[in-house]
Amino acid sequence: MPGIRSDLEALTRIPSVSLDSFDQRHVEDSALATADLLRAEGLEVEIVREGGRPAVIGHLPGPEGAPTVLLYAHHDVQPPGDDADWDTPVFEPTQVGERLYARGVADDKAGVMAHVAALRAHGGRPPVGVSVFIEGEEEVGSASLPTILDKHGDRLAADAIVLADSHNWKVGVPALTTTLRGMVRVVVEVRALDHGVHSGMYGGAVPDGLTALARLLATLHDQAGDVAVPGLMTSHAADLDYTEDDLRADSGLAEGVSPIGTGSILSRMWTKPAMTVIGIDAPSVEKAANLLTPVGRAKLSMRIHPAESPETAYLALKAHLEDNAPWSCQVSVTLDDEGSGFAADAQGPVYDVARSAFRDAWAGVEAVDIGVGGSIPFVAAFAERFPDAAILVTGVEDPDTRAHAANESLHLGEFERVCLAEALLLDRLGTVGKD
Repeated sequence: MPGIRSDLEALTRIPSVSLDSFDQRHVEDSALATADLLRAEGLEVEIVREGGRPAVIGHLPGPEGAPTVLLYAHHDVQPPGDDADWDTPVFEPTQVGERLYARGVADDKAGVMAHVAALRAHGGRPPVGVSVFIEGEEEVGSASLPTILDKHGDRLAADAIVLADSHNWKVGVPALTTTLRGMVRVVVEVRALDHGVHSGMYGGAVPDGLTALARLLATLHDQAGDVAVPGLMTSHAADLDYTEDDLRADSGLAEGVSPIGTGSILSRMWTKPAMTVIGIDAPSVEKAANLLTPVGRAKLSMRIHPAESPETAYLALKAHLEDNAPWSCQVSVTLDDEGSGFAADAQGPVYDVARSAFRDAWAGVEAVDIGVGGSIPFVAAFAERFPDAAILVTGVEDPDTRAHAANESLHLGEFERVCLAEALLLDRLGTVGKD
């Protein structure tokens, strides 16, 4: 583990933010460093580019007749945000207590290093064939992933797939992610006027685009906070112990603010639809004129049931927005992005082996099956491309990791257990026949 941690820290120091506005040479450097780590474990490695950021593909043949395992993670990271929001240097891994802080140290460079650790534990000779796919653009939507799977899919085919980009139930309790919500993101525009006009002269008789937009956005939830778009799928989530106090502690819900929605908290976060306004185009408060603004625009992120079709959900949302146009204002809805959800049939020998590996790595604590409210569209892409493979969605994060936010961190004890669990998983998969 000391060597694994040292390599993790070196990889994390590379600021591989894949957003266009950042220097993409760092993403190239991160791909090269990842490739070197895999070559050191005996893999044949290639860096591939299919119109997007560099991905790393490696392969290590196994014994004759042994199953093949595909290990996935991503080496790109989220933007750091404002340095002032961080308590430690953004790209210099810093230990505070049991946690290591830095952007990307958990999401998902610890996922990369968990794969390296499992290979290193076997001295480069695991009892299974191993393919590794480390993506370079997961944080910006995986635009070239379909092309990579189409062109290089034969090299990635496997009997079991370990996708290391999720989280555990809590520190000390491992988890397998068996459901993921899908996602639909749209831009809605509400137009009331051809041009701006004096609010004193025409206000009271003429609507403005921003007020109309606000009224339209208010129709997206009912009084309890449930999504009010008709026709969307919903179901009950797993029956795990998760209280409102847990929600407040994990989310940072401000004092006095009530949770929204009805039903169990986990159902609200894992299997019911959710709607968030993630951006609005509007004049700033400091520069606002006394004007009826002609048009308002907002970006909406809707999370949908794991089995919901993104196309069906988009059409339902579009119809709702158009049907609820305030004062007959002109409403246009543009699809910005979409991603399918995922639901695993988490039964069979591969899942049995995974649960035993987790149990032993966590000193007898049983792994729980969890859902994740966020969307990881690449999981659905792998499930579609490799329908016969058992898919294990694992990860190194915990409720206090704060991935994507300031002060992202990795619990070092959990990281060690994840590395051990994956090493045990490769060992035990060697005893599972391909059938």
